[in-house]
Amino acid sequence: MFNLSALENDALIEIFNIGVGQAAASMSAIVNEAVRMSVPSISFLPRAEAARLLGKGDGLPERICGVSQHFGGAFETEAILMFPEDKSLEIVRLMVGEAMPLKELTEMEQEAMCEIGNIMLNSCVGTLANIFQRELEGSLPRYHLGTSDQILIATGSQADGVVLMLHIDFLLEKHQIHGYVAFVLDLSALHDLKQQINLYIARAMGQGQG
Repeated sequence: MFNLSALENDALIEIFNIGVGQAAASMSAIVNEAVRMSVPSISFLPRAEAARLLGKGDGLPERICGVSQHFGGAFETEAILMFPEDKSLEIVRLMVGEAMPLKELTEMEQEAMCEIGNIMLNSCVGTLANIFQRELEGSLPRYHLGTSDQILIATGSQADGVVLMLHIDFLLEKHQIHGYVAFVLDLSALHDLKQQINLYIARAMGQGQG
């Protein structure tokens, strides 16, 4: 299985924390509540194992709400933001207000989640692009609802693809929500990512010495 060194792993977590910090500021403006986000851990998993991690419940496949975007440029990846279905409705209710009836809320869920996905994924990937000093272009966001396995397959990920999992903690004044961002990468994209991380570390160390 693909692995990063401790230094590479820490650098990537640091980069993603910058990205979710920017996303948190955008989300705060939307929900009118202070939002803090952090990425406490990342892991590289085979696609099937990533699906099991996301779907863990009471022995039943948990329904997941997902928003995906394809990114190409410095490296190719399918990026997917995922929440348990009940948590996605909770986030949408925060966006539109408590008074919205459930029926109207579910009708708005797809559009609202695509907006959140667009903010989150572009903040994460945009930060990667800026720090790596390389271009990464994204497609329009697509909404998915199903089990984690169905969503990972629906996004076109190969069965042997490796999934870079970001565990994201959303801390709001009155809510705590755990979500995941998954980046599905093939072998060449993984090596491109590793190379970019090492170029970033080399630049950072060079600046530190200067």
